[in-house]
Amino acid sequence: MFRLALMSSVCPDWGLEEIIPAMLRHGYQGLEPRVEWGHACGIGVQMSPADRREVRARLEGEGLVISCIATGARLAAPDPGERAKHVEDLRKYIDLAGDLGCSWVRTFGGPRARDQELAEAVEYIAEGYRPLLAQAEARGVTLLLETHDDWSCAAPVRAVVERVAHPRLRVLWDFMHPQRMMEKPAETFLAIGAFTEYLHAHDGAYDEQGRMQIVALGQGVIDHAGPLRLLAAAGYEGYLSVEVIHQRGKSHDAEGVMRQYAEGLARLGLAQD
Repeated sequence: MFRLALMSSVCPDWGLEEIIPAMLRHGYQGLEPRVEWGHACGIGVQMSPADRREVRARLEGEGLVISCIATGARLAAPDPGERAKHVEDLRKYIDLAGDLGCSWVRTFGGPRARDQELAEAVEYIAEGYRPLLAQAEARGVTLLLETHDDWSCAAPVRAVVERVAHPRLRVLWDFMHPQRMMEKPAETFLAIGAFTEYLHAHDGAYDEQGRMQIVALGQGVIDHAGPLRLLAAAGYEGYLSVEVIHQRGKSHDAEGVMRQYAEGLARLGLAQD
């Protein structure tokens, strides 16, 4: 019903020689490089054409893929010059994805101007996506707008996708952020389920100051089973990517996170393809 993927932020100190065996050990099928953060896997726009071919062949030779290129591009950036830079960066990431045989590129809306009505913000962010669609179509890549930051609620995300009205813009449903905004999974699904092509999983719990902190799957308050069942009933067969963020060079247990999420998601009774 879903395919398990891994964001490189889980294992930022690992090169592919460590990532690939760990993925195979724990049943992961897709790798989602978090570009721009200098992770040891080395996947980014700086790669030469030969390097891109080598990485793609190396993964495909093990039955694995690059499932998504996770960028930090923010298409709602209030400053037009800043947004233009994000658009140009995305042109490079679309080509990177195409070269690596990757079908999706993650984007953010990001913080919107505080004096901007939501309807105006929807049109503004849609303007940012439109110049990229022809290139995305040519490379066989779909841009994803994540439920995140000022775009954590599903209705505005759906509004952007409907305003753009192009199959190369779809939704990445991060289960945590709509629930932080007090949306029930059924409400989120009703708004964006039909547009969802990629998923992010990470559990969280509120600390004594009322701030959300990442915890092990099943130890927090984020419902994963509900959204997965809704999506499975609708025929979703895409990736569910584990997004636990570790800092490079700081102590963390990448293998433990991979194992815990793989086992925890399996216990939900929603088998991977």
